[in-house]
Amino acid sequence: MLQVDEEIRTVDRLRELLPTEGFTNTFLKVTDRLNEVAQQFIALSPFVIIATKATEGLIDVSPKGDPAGFIEVLDDKTLIIPDRLGNHRVDGFQNIIADPNVALLFIVPGHGDTLRIAGKARIVRDSAISKRHAINGKEPLLALVIEVEEAFMHCSKAFIRSRLWYPEKWPERKVAPTLAEWVIATVDRDQTLDEVQEDHSADEGSRLY
Repeated sequence: MLQVDEEIRTVDRLRELLPTEGFTNTFLKVTDRLNEVAQQFIALSPFVIIATKATEGLIDVSPKGDPAGFIEVLDDKTLIIPDRLGNHRVDGFQNIIADPNVALLFIVPGHGDTLRIAGKARIVRDSAISKRHAINGKEPLLALVIEVEEAFMHCSKAFIRSRLWYPEKWPERKVAPTLAEWVIATVDRDQTLDEVQEDHSADEGSRLY
């Protein structure tokens, strides 16, 4: 085990090191519903990350993306997220069946602030919802209905420090490892890297909706 100078084990010690004084707005900015600001942010967001908890205690995070506005704000307490074609692992869905607590992080490209939401999720199959969220004539089979319990916006420091929205700071695409390379490294199969990449490219081209 890694040896460190100190492991923080209590909230009292944590607050001794990171006191609350001077951060009043940080604690007062939380609401239990989607106000006009939150609804506007969600309407502009094409990408959200959803965190769920597995029964064995592991946390899963799943990215969801579609054209901006794909997440429906039914009312100030309810969100509807259509489910699109994926890899059929359904880790998040399985977790929600066991534990409905979820957390979401909404991102708007080029924008530093993020919107954080927590609440309870249900997996539903509903013809009216599916029709409203059809794309290219293809309806989602399932959707997540999320009852909002907590919402607040988060500052832009992480994006400023990471330079995430600065293309000149991005690594060359060929430098970053690909999913195909991951498969070759972890799965015992008689395929070349090019063959696996071709399979994935075909899947991206034919199974978006």
